[in-house]
Amino acid sequence: MVAVMALACSVHAQTAAPQKNENSITLYGGYRWGGSLTDANTGSTWDLRNDSSYALAVDIGVDRETQVQLFYSHQQSALSSGTFAPKADNIGLAIDYYHIGGTYFMHEVGARYYVVGGFGATHVRPDRDDLNSETFLSANFGIGYMLPLGKHAGLRFEARGHGTLINNESTQFCGENGGCVVTIKGDGMYQGEVLAGFSIRF
Repeated sequence: MVAVMALACSVHAQTAAPQKNENSITLYGGYRWGGSLTDANTGSTWDLRNDSSYALAVDIGVDRETQVQLFYSHQQSALSSGTFAPKADNIGLAIDYYHIGGTYFMHEVGARYYVVGGFGATHVRPDRDDLNSETFLSANFGIGYMLPLGKHAGLRFEARGHGTLINNESTQFCGENGGCVVTIKGDGMYQGEVLAGFSIRF
């Protein structure tokens, strides 16, 4: 009788024991679009070119549903506007997001639906050596789905929105000699991004 009770308690303890916190590293490929601002001098609109992106996320387990996330996303884009002079219209831009935030799974970490978000910085780097880079505060929010592939792998599918805080009527992309290519007005720049990634879980 005592042995049966001990076995039952052992089974219950194993069943009730919380799942070990899960960490993961995910490499994504994706596509990013959007991003419009107004030229303060002419009133015309310029847009960022829609293009492919890639991203890396490191998730650190907190409990059965929650992870802290370090997120990096990169896109090679460009200014695009038919009203600009060719010199301005041909500026290539590397746009990088560096965010810290979190992931919350609806059921438990590593399976099915989740929401994700974070805040940090947007770094915009022109491909012209005579122009300086710019860094702004930014944040992201998104939803996703993880498909487990065994205990140590998985596929992630996400849609994220990025918002970047831009100083109103500020001059951007200036050269070391004092010349500036673009003067913008507006409070923010907004982009959407869809991502598909492979996760290593541990």
